[in-house]
Amino acid sequence: MAAESPAMRRVQVAEHPRLLKLKEMFNSKFGSIPKFYVRAPGRVNIIGEHIDYCGYSVLPMAIEQDVLIAVEPVKTYTLQLANTNPLYPDFSTSANNIQIDKTKPLWHNYFLCGLKGIQEHFGLSNLTGMNCLVDGNIPPSSGLSSSSALVCCAGLVTLTVLGRNLSKAKLIEFSPLRATDVKLPSGAVFVIANSCVEMNKAATSQFNIRVMECRLAAKLLAKYKNLQWDNVLRLDEVQAKLGISLEEMLLVTEDALHPEPYNPEEICRCLGISLEELRTQILSPNTQDVLIFKLYQRAKHVYSEAARVLQFKKTCEEAPENMVQLLGELMNQSHMSCRDMYECSCPELDQLVDICRKLGAQGSRLTGAGWGGCAVSIVPADKLPGFLANVHKAYYQRSDGSLAPEKQSLFATKPGSGALVFLEA
Repeated sequence: MAAESPAMRRVQVAEHPRLLKLKEMFNSKFGSIPKFYVRAPGRVNIIGEHIDYCGYSVLPMAIEQDVLIAVEPVKTYTLQLANTNPLYPDFSTSANNIQIDKTKPLWHNYFLCGLKGIQEHFGLSNLTGMNCLVDGNIPPSSGLSSSSALVCCAGLVTLTVLGRNLSKAKLIEFSPLRATDVKLPSGAVFVIANSCVEMNKAATSQFNIRVMECRLAAKLLAKYKNLQWDNVLRLDEVQAKLGISLEEMLLVTEDALHPEPYNPEEICRCLGISLEELRTQILSPNTQDVLIFKLYQRAKHVYSEAARVLQFKKTCEEAPENMVQLLGELMNQSHMSCRDMYECSCPELDQLVDICRKLGAQGSRLTGAGWGGCAVSIVPADKLPGFLANVHKAYYQRSDGSLAPEKQSLFATKPGSGALVFLEA
């Protein structure tokens, strides 16, 4: 497939207040003018939580909030990164000696990941230096992919500086994904509300335990159905090998697994292996000391959530008169499953979801990894102004003042555009 240039657009910077402000801040910081600007959007997962790493489809939507980077290539081999947010300190390093400290989730490491990915893809040893000023309006640690947007933005910055392109075929090769457009209802809007509870995925074991519980559930289900279980890693593999529907997989789960938690000894008995084999051949280092695994609940969530994604897509395609109501019901079911079966919610998210439903949302659910972050709601367009005002009053204007103003985030969004390079006209 022929290489395609990333989308480029010439703009009058003076007509775009955010670009103009970024240009002025760049000039103040580096004493020069950016040569170009790159943006990459955040995204919200409308439905399909914690099933992608089990092999199933999800339904994300690019949002209008984004990461925007002003860039100037320089003749030195120094990479200088700055951020418009004073919480994120400046960073400088040699462009030819990129070192990423994986133990520390520092903001500049996400930029370095994007740069290094392009460098390694093209097998480049010498990179030019650049000055970069980063600006973002995606709430951090909220499940809206602010870090992914920064990685994508940095990759596109590097491609643009190098004058290189990535073909679509190569992008698919990186991660074997298929994308299908889904037409969302025109009579409703999606509203994102931040619970103001941050959950740093890199610093918690909960996510790692869920991944392992799904893997163990897949192995036990495969063994129950007399499949070759030792190479099975994902729940979708069991369904594919059996050649049955998601609804039938839910029935198999009911027969094969029990709701009571499993301990390592019982898992070993089910699989016919020793504790040492379980620890060294299946469990990851960060799950070797876990004492209970909820396999039934995790499998039930994954198979039912995967079915909800397909039903959501089907409803959008068929567009019945009560489409918004039907989509809302699927989102409500998704949240209940995340809360009760996958246990990835938190009290504040549950409260926020309840408030949104009571104040006019047809459906509301946590989005992102959970354990904090945001809720996404589907709201009839004619109810939007009152909905926003009432949710703000009910959740954010608490008498105890427990929510810091800068973390408050409540906004309606529509599908946003993809990554872009802006050139000054």
